[in-house]
Amino acid sequence: MVFTSHMSAALAEARAAAERGEVPVGAVVVDPRGRIVARAGNRTRELCDPTAHAEVLAIRAACALLGSERLPGHDLHVTLEPCAICAGTIAAARIARLYYGASDPKSGGVAHGARVFAHPQTHHRPEVYDGIAAGEAEALLKAFFAGRR
Repeated sequence: MVFTSHMSAALAEARAAAERGEVPVGAVVVDPRGRIVARAGNRTRELCDPTAHAEVLAIRAACALLGSERLPGHDLHVTLEPCAICAGTIAAARIARLYYGASDPKSGGVAHGARVFAHPQTHHRPEVYDGIAAGEAEALLKAFFAGRR
């Protein structure tokens, strides 16, 4: 099977989140046939919900669409390294592969910080691929925060 990156769709969700005044993070869930089945950008401020991260919202939408709490064989493409909340959600949903753009040394939960998938208590560990379109994802984040300082 040939790999197809869906990071451009995740980046579009991140840009839309920034336009809404949200931290520009976007995510898409891709089914085993390579089709995007759910997409989301951060909505924590809009929904007054600290768990309304792009990854969580996209996974919730995909699960609702499929009528299941698990997404075996599905991939998640996200613009920023998932935090501990999102990494836990990814494990619980049984996402097969995680592709992310920018690293997050401050709040990441995959390669930094909590390193959720490295814990023996984690029941599922997706394959993880980082650095995909990292430059563009980092630029979106830097521009967003520069405008607020």
